Amino acid sequence: MRPTTQLFEQLSETINRILPRELTDEARDTLKGGIAGVLDRFDLVTREELEIQEAVLRRTREKLESLEAQVAELEKQMRERSVPE
Repeated sequence: MRPTTQLFEQLSETINRILPRELTDEARDTLKGGIAGVLDRFDLVTREELEIQEAVLRRTREKLESLEAQVAELEKQMRERSVPE
């Protein structure tokens, strides 16, 4: 289930409890449709998707730091070789 759908279902249940019972089904459906439209415009992700992307970012940063260290070491070696004796 998409996070928007799950959030919509939770909001829908809450709204149904809050709204007066006399409100027509048509009015409820219109309200639900409006809320669904607003939620669809948000770019929501699940907690799982967020955690996966955090892990990917963490690994990418670690790799970048490793590569930066390797480049620094190679540059140092090149400088040492090019220094006239």
